[in-house]
Amino acid sequence: MTKTIDVSGLSKSYAGNKIIDRLSLTVASGEIYGLLGANGAGKSTTIECLLGTKQADAGTIRILGLDPYKDRQQLFEQVGVQFQEAHYPQQIKVKELCEETACLYQDAANYQTLLRQFALIEKANALVSDLSGGQRQKLFILLALLAKPKVLFLDELTTGLDPKARRDIWQSIQELKRHGLTIFLSSHFMDEVETLCDRISILKNGRLSFTGTIPEAIAQSPYDNFEESYLWFIGEEIR
Repeated sequence: MTKTIDVSGLSKSYAGNKIIDRLSLTVASGEIYGLLGANGAGKSTTIECLLGTKQADAGTIRILGLDPYKDRQQLFEQVGVQFQEAHYPQQIKVKELCEETACLYQDAANYQTLLRQFALIEKANALVSDLSGGQRQKLFILLALLAKPKVLFLDELTTGLDPKARRDIWQSIQELKRHGLTIFLSSHFMDEVETLCDRISILKNGRLSFTGTIPEAIAQSPYDNFEESYLWFIGEEIR
């Protein structure tokens, strides 16, 4: 297995409260890997440490062999990031936002090609504010792909979308995987995780309570479906 992401002994505390406690995981090249957990379990902190936007207290992190804190500039030429609460100008045309974002990279992807791939080419002259929720999420993923990344981080990518828009996004993600992209995502939607993820980790109070495939998660729990198994792993099973 070629390791794209390799994390060992990651710990992070705030004001004496341990948010992440000795977390270790590996993500293979071309894999879709899901990080799950209840609100406050440490998902966002983990992702921020992986990306180097926050420095871990202990442990090692390597993405494509690079230290995300020390080698941030070099790494971000190879990593794309879509955050749940992306703050982009609303009164700007889609093509203008693509052009401005492409300027950040030495060898950016062709945004017009990506607009066609994500069925947004007809919205090139539309304002971002005029896009539907699903179109906006597609645009944010597209912007993350302008770097021609080898690894893509997606944070709650379909929150607030209707079922049709969610499935459109899923198809886009599966197509990216078929092209060999490694994808690390967080999600609260179990149907999304079951559809997309090759392997998962489940966080509970800053520690991993499970790592493996979804069938393995079900097999290790007292339940016969993934949603109830997930709730059992985070200690919130229905009684």
